[in-house]
Amino acid sequence: MKKHRDKSIVQITNTNVEQYARRMTTPESEDVQALVESSDAELEYIDMLSGNLVGQLLKMLVRISGAKRILEIGTFTGYSALMMAEVLPEDGEIITIEMNIRYQELASRHFERFDKDEKITLLEGNARELITELEGEFDLIFIDADKLSYEAYFNQTLPLLKTGGVMIVDNVLWDGTVLEPHDHKSEALDVFNKKVSDDDRVEQVLLPVRDGVTIIRKK
Repeated sequence: MKKHRDKSIVQITNTNVEQYARRMTTPESEDVQALVESSDAELEYIDMLSGNLVGQLLKMLVRISGAKRILEIGTFTGYSALMMAEVLPEDGEIITIEMNIRYQELASRHFERFDKDEKITLLEGNARELITELEGEFDLIFIDADKLSYEAYFNQTLPLLKTGGVMIVDNVLWDGTVLEPHDHKSEALDVFNKKVSDDDRVEQVLLPVRDGVTIIRKK
């Protein structure tokens, strides 16, 4: 016999679920927590950080996939790069691209402070231009930058991803506005999501984690 929950007694919101999920997720390391505190002290928009749910998902995917060479589009203050660097093997490498000068300064400082500057190479400038200069294949690609350019980033980086490699794209739900796009960013993300779902070169799953994360595997 099926058991029915009494919805009149328990009202669960997305916020409740996310808070519960965060409590049940491995916490950030002391270094990453220090980075968060430093970013919070320096910047107004600290909520631009990927957050622990996405960060731990990235770490898990790096571990499971055995990724050694990673490309990140959008460094911000270095949170996600530092998370992934913590589980990279000794010969692992992360190339991360950031255009904002302020974020470049903070990220560089964080990578040096937490002794990850040998594993992480920060490229400063426009990602769409710098991607064309990259050589070799990547095992894993993480995209979390200009939302209007997601389709361009996907088109540029997919050829750089090895067969069987994983691409992770953050903020693909954009606070749910992709359901009824009404501005340039939500419209661009909706177009991007549909493009990925129709691309027979990949298989993908869109997870409603935080602000939406799509995991893409290149066939």
